[in-house]
This record gives sequence, structure tokens and C-alpha cells, in this order.
Amino acid sequence: MILLSVAGACAYGVADFLGGLASRKAHVLRVVVISAPASLAIELVLLPILGASWTAGSIGWGALSGVASAFAFSLLYLALSIGPMSVMAPITAIVSALLPAVVGLLDGERLPVAGVAGIPVALCAIVLVTMNRQTAAEKIPMRAIAVAVLAGAAIATQLITLDAAPHDSGVAPLIVGRTVSSLLVLSVVLFVRTSHKGKVPVVIAAAAGCLDSLANLFFLLAAREGMLSVSAVIVALYPAATVLLAAVVLKERIRRNQWLGLAAAAAGVVLLSTASSAAS
Repeated sequence: MILLSVAGACAYGVADFLGGLASRKAHVLRVVVISAPASLAIELVLLPILGASWTAGSIGWGALSGVASAFAFSLLYLALSIGPMSVMAPITAIVSALLPAVVGLLDGERLPVAGVAGIPVALCAIVLVTMNRQTAAEKIPMRAIAVAVLAGAAIATQLITLDAAPHDSGVAPLIVGRTVSSLLVLSVVLFVRTSHKGKVPVVIAAAAGCLDSLANLFFLLAAREGMLSVSAVIVALYPAATVLLAAVVLKERIRRNQWLGLAAAAAGVVLLSTASSAAS
């Protein structure tokens, strides 16, 4: 379960990095129009391998996750466009981690001492990894903070609804969810006028969608094997993968606080894995 959660965090982090690169060159909606169907294609390829059970529960919860996913995309990119990324990212990640953790605990999940300690360590890691001292003195609009919180809530809702689908439903919730989100995005593009400046990097946009699909799959499998409160927090460490990739590919310098955040992320994963082992 821990390895699946870590794989999900890495996949989400790389997907965000690629999606960010693509969105620098073309309008966000034009990028998502490519990435969303690419994500659906991956899930359809996995269908014969993992199977699917098309029950009312898998279809209903899958559809709700798709609506949440569509809102998560739009709200996340809006937050990053109206506020500093180094502030918006941790707000979004923390909210997306806390809400599923609370839902899991209210649903009866019980964490040992290591898990109770691991959650705040992981949340601190998110802040440290994404924190930039240059933005500390900036006046951040309350609108930007509100949108970031809503984006985190939308992401959390997607994770919670995926976990709520029947555990024997295979990839049915993922296929239904991605179909719904793709249709919603396509509908918005048809009615919203977007800038055609810049050519959409099709390969990068499609790769982002494929990785996002795999990240959803890893999370779903992890949540089915273990606890939602643990898997959601580990998955929310995805900014660490984005930061490392930016350092390797874009040659961005990793600051001291970010190195501390990466170390805290590793410590949080170890604590949560210990908690998961003790609970199983």
C-alpha cells in the first residue's frame, strides 16, 4: 500500500510538471482537451487487465469523482494563475490531504502513534518543499487563497469518492470518472472562448494525462489495500516530485528549506508505513 501511494505521489508530481510546461505554451483548456482523453485512453487499455464491475455504486461514485476532477483542474490552474505558486501549491496539497484523512478517521480508521506523528510531519514537508522566501513579503489576495482551498477540496473530493466506490469494481470508477471529466472539459471549451496563441505541445500534454491516470490508479489500489487517511496524505506529497524534476530538467536550484522538506517527506513516509504495517 505504501509503495502504491508513493508511486501515486510521483506520478501526480510528474504529471503536474508536464502539465505546467504545456500550459506555458498554450491555453490551459486547450492542453486539458488533449490530456483528459489521453488519460481515458490509458484506463481503457487497463480495462482488459484489471477488469471492471459496472454496478450502480461504481458508476455513481465514478461519475462524482469525474465532476470533482473537472473542478479540481480548473480551480487549481486558476489558483496558480492569480497567486504565487509557492503559496498556492502547499495550501492545495494540505487541504487535499487533510480532508480524506479526516473522512478516513471518522469512518473508523485508527492510527497508531507512528501514524499520528507521520501526518503532521508529511504536512510540514509539503510546506517546506513548496515554500519560497521571496513570496513571504508579498500581499496575497484573499480570493487566491479561497480558490486554492476550493481546489484542494475538489481534489480531496475526487480521492474520497474514488475510495467510496466498491473495492471489487476494478477500473470502472476511473473510466466513468475520466469520461465525465472529459465531457465536461470539452463542453466548456465549446462555449468558452480561448486564446489560440501558441501551439499545444501534444506529446507533453498527452503524457501529463497518461501519468495523471496512472496516479489515480495507484491511489485507488492503495486506498483499497490500506487506509484512506494514510494513502491520501502520502499521495499529497506530490510537490516533492515536481520540485526534484524541476531541478533536474529546468536546472532550478533547490533551496535549503526544500531539502529539509524532502527529508521530512521521507520521514513522513517511513512513519506512515510503520503505522500502516502496525494497523494491518
